[in-house]
Amino acid sequence: MKRYQAVIFDLDGVITDTARYHYLAWQRLADTQGVHFDEAFNEHLKGIDRMGSLELILAASPRRYTDAEKLALATEKNEHYKELIATMTPADLLPGATAALDAARAAGLKIGLASVSRNAFTVLDRLGITHRFDYVVDAGTIARGKPDPEIFLKAARELGVVPGDCFGVEDAVAGVASIKAAGMFAVGVGDPRVLAAADVVIPDLTAFRIPCTAITNKTTITSKTKETPCNGAASCSSCS
Repeated sequence: MKRYQAVIFDLDGVITDTARYHYLAWQRLADTQGVHFDEAFNEHLKGIDRMGSLELILAASPRRYTDAEKLALATEKNEHYKELIATMTPADLLPGATAALDAARAAGLKIGLASVSRNAFTVLDRLGITHRFDYVVDAGTIARGKPDPEIFLKAARELGVVPGDCFGVEDAVAGVASIKAAGMFAVGVGDPRVLAAADVVIPDLTAFRIPCTAITNKTTITSKTKETPCNGAASCSSCS
């Protein structure tokens, strides 16, 4: 059985958590428009690009906005967000992120990043891990955001690997849907009840393993799980 040739990670909620910064930036913008914005509302924005998120927020306003006004508001939100992420450091990497990247590289995988953020490179630079990725796709290089498969398909194409030989790692429902629509194996990070469409679900990257292509049944991995998907070792009878 062949092994996977590439892994494509999401950024927010997987490698680092900028969700709080996005929340604070959106909340500040929503307040200026008289729109109530709380944590529950914010959950609906996960995995959605900036303009898509703005549309959801403005839909709660009785006002109607021109395209020019929407663009100005999106820019304003981004300025709030950039002020916040300027304080990030490598200490903001999520648990297991460095080890997961090391494991992927040690296994000979190509490593991609698929982020709908236009600030992905800024965040990677602040975290000190830009050099760890062979290719990065961000919102500025695609026409359609998640759950459309374009972002993962572009990452695979730029890595020089067919989609079926890639697996993606995502924490959002829209992201998992994007991976599956691209014809890839999906590793969900978070709650298995929420990420039911993923092929494997792990609580965080401390439980990251490189899945064997022989896996066909949905699996949930916890930090206490002893039997985990194959890590691509030659000792695996299924993928060697």
